[in-house]
Amino acid sequence: MGSQEVLGQAARLASSSLLLQVLFRLITFVLNAFILRFLSKEIVGIVNVRLTLFYSTAVFLAREAFRRACLSGGAQRDWRQTLNLLWLTVPLGIFWSLLLGWVWLQLLEVPDPDVVPHYGAGVVLFGLSAVLELLGEPFWVLAQAHMFVKLKVVAESMAVIFRSVLTAFLVLWLPHWGLYIFSLAQLLYTAVLVLCYVIYLIKLLHSPESTKQLTLPVSRISQLLPTITRSRAFVNWKEAKLTWSFFKQSFLKQILTEGERYVMTFLNVLNFGDQGVYDIVNNLGSLVARLIFQPVEESFYIFFAKVLEREKDATHQKQEDVAVAAVVLESLLKLAVLTGLTITVFGFAYSQLALDIYGGAMLSSGSGPVLMRSYCLYVLLLAINGVTECFTFAAMSKEEVDRYNFTMLALSSSFLVLSYLLTSWCGSVGFILANCFNMGIRITQSLYFIHHYFQRSPHRPLAGLRLSPILLGVFALSGGVTGVSEAVLCCDQGWSARLAHIAVGTICLGVTLGTAFFTETKLVHFLRTQFGRSRLSDKMT
Repeated sequence: MGSQEVLGQAARLASSSLLLQVLFRLITFVLNAFILRFLSKEIVGIVNVRLTLFYSTAVFLAREAFRRACLSGGAQRDWRQTLNLLWLTVPLGIFWSLLLGWVWLQLLEVPDPDVVPHYGAGVVLFGLSAVLELLGEPFWVLAQAHMFVKLKVVAESMAVIFRSVLTAFLVLWLPHWGLYIFSLAQLLYTAVLVLCYVIYLIKLLHSPESTKQLTLPVSRISQLLPTITRSRAFVNWKEAKLTWSFFKQSFLKQILTEGERYVMTFLNVLNFGDQGVYDIVNNLGSLVARLIFQPVEESFYIFFAKVLEREKDATHQKQEDVAVAAVVLESLLKLAVLTGLTITVFGFAYSQLALDIYGGAMLSSGSGPVLMRSYCLYVLLLAINGVTECFTFAAMSKEEVDRYNFTMLALSSSFLVLSYLLTSWCGSVGFILANCFNMGIRITQSLYFIHHYFQRSPHRPLAGLRLSPILLGVFALSGGVTGVSEAVLCCDQGWSARLAHIAVGTICLGVTLGTAFFTETKLVHFLRTQFGRSRLSDKMT
């Protein structure tokens, strides 16, 4: 498969994932607004911080390293060994669920059962859902490696919709069930997600006329199960060693990703109610980041991993593939900077209005607007880091991954200390400031790797970090105009003033995007070429 074909598939996967993210984030957005009016903020804090952290930690530690290692292999791999390796995520998930479940039940503060009922059952059911989701991991990796775009879209969309509908129904009719509501909804989510992948692959393998079936390394569903043969090792030891390297890194990355929740959970710097408010603002602040950046990062990590060979720098690989990778990386960096800067500039003037519309005075008063504005700056760093690490992790050798782990260890330790200190000093905003500091260090590490990787080649993808001076001037002007508009029109002068404030922002945003269209022509051409090609491919398949 050529680099251009892989690029087209990655673009199609990214565009489809964007539609998926829009769908389930909008559903989650409406759902959160709904449950805020029926549940206490203490229950929201326990579910969104305590239980979600338990679930995400168990799943992440059990599968993240396996995903990265098994998606990095070439076309000549032995898929039976790869599938055997992936099935090890299940016993590993059981281990982490039991260990973390004991910590969550025995070592952490247990909430008042009169305020948050059924906490113990919630921990057990969230742990069970983590193990259930890992049962579908071999099917997920097989589908991702062969870029079954629509399967991922349909599976995650259906799972989120079922979970949302069940949550809304139980909150409305059985609010006294407490944590049972969210636990049962989470179990339904994982069951639907796994069943979608299993059923799709079973139907695909029973359809010999399908062109997709011909590309699969298995011919019947039983071959996806673990197999032991005397002629070969149970797993590919090169993949296993790479998995171990990624595991050490993933443990540290999880601390960086969910660091504020670990600090809140283990150090009790915020009570359960304040944790609930922080998490709501946190989800709103990171909505666009997860909506746009995460699917792009996941899709193009697969592209870079397939096009580039580990252990080799840019001068020792196919120059056509290196040239395509450099163009893609430069365009993605430009897109990340442009999107992140747009969110930062306009988010400062519209944070208070967004919080007031979503949650009323509970969110728009106090520290809510300051927290949201801080997140707008953090989103810019998230955008850049997502793209740079996407390339870095796909191109690093095993030894470079191991060396990077030491940096991650230092970052993890400094993050936890810095989070505690800054939170004690300036409240929940300290979490965002600590995240910004660590994200800046991670970006610096990735930029150094990329610069060194392309140093002896004619390609300079880091040029994507520079925007046109004219465009930067328009951003500055838009920030000033919308800032004055917020001071004059928002947010206690009625809906007519609010609508006028929104109109001012709409005009400024249109002018900014129009300027970007005419000044960043290389990026516009890339988007038209790749995502236009992905839409054409969707129509033909």
